[in-house]
Amino acid sequence: MFKGVIPAIVTPFKEDSSIDYRGLEKNIEFLERYVDAIVPAGTTGEAATLSYEEHIEVVKFVVETSNVPVIAGSGSNSTKEAVWLTKEVEKAGADAALLITPYYNKPNQQGLYEHYKIIAKEVSLPLIIYNVPSRTAVNIAPETVAKLSEIDNYVGIKEASGDLKQISKIIQLTASKNFVVLSGDDLMTLPILAIGGEGVISVAANVVPKMMKEMVDAYKSGNVKKAAELNLRLLPLFEVLFIETNPMPVKKALDLIGLAGGKPRLPLVELSADKTEKLRAVLKELNLLNP
Repeated sequence: MFKGVIPAIVTPFKEDSSIDYRGLEKNIEFLERYVDAIVPAGTTGEAATLSYEEHIEVVKFVVETSNVPVIAGSGSNSTKEAVWLTKEVEKAGADAALLITPYYNKPNQQGLYEHYKIIAKEVSLPLIIYNVPSRTAVNIAPETVAKLSEIDNYVGIKEASGDLKQISKIIQLTASKNFVVLSGDDLMTLPILAIGGEGVISVAANVVPKMMKEMVDAYKSGNVKKAAELNLRLLPLFEVLFIETNPMPVKKALDLIGLAGGKPRLPLVELSADKTEKLRAVLKELNLLNP
């Protein structure tokens, strides 16, 4: 569950902005042939604009639909809210929870530690820390991660700091623990595997789950050359999927390849026409568009 390729899945919406559950089911059926687990209701799933009721309903639906483990997003910048939400996804049947660092508040390292420690006391689920300073304006230090790895619930971290020195330090400090480091950035997946990471929680895997799985498996089996070739082939996709704020590009990509994306909810908007053409060109080069 905590290794390999784990797509952070989108929440597809209909024209009226309601959740497209039929489309969500179609996406899951496409993904589960290749991936090791899936993450609903995270950043890519637009958790910030889901109501609490929708958040829990999406997790419950994914649990009931999926044939692979479900790691549900349940973080918040309010510790009380994060505890409540994590309890709710546990009740909904999630196999684990992904907890983003508190955003906007800008807690110090002691505050981060206390936040995560309190959540762990309230649930029995395996928990994964999510560090993405570009979104949250706070970075969780390797030493804080190491302290949290001593708590049984914490099984890993999704690292999207982009700092290989920091990620190497986390791997070094948690080496004696049953604790995994997962890339939180598709561009960094291969380098993170090279320093001891175990996989990726991925945006690109929504679109190319088979190729992402082939890349990670190739590296893990010792075929570094094949992994490097696949990484270079996927590089234009990794870049274009962040041509605008995630998940704007990946939702459009899913629509273009015949899966379910739909428009994002405001304040995010649909990808512009010129950027859609750039995305379309990359998808065509990867033979992902219908002839």
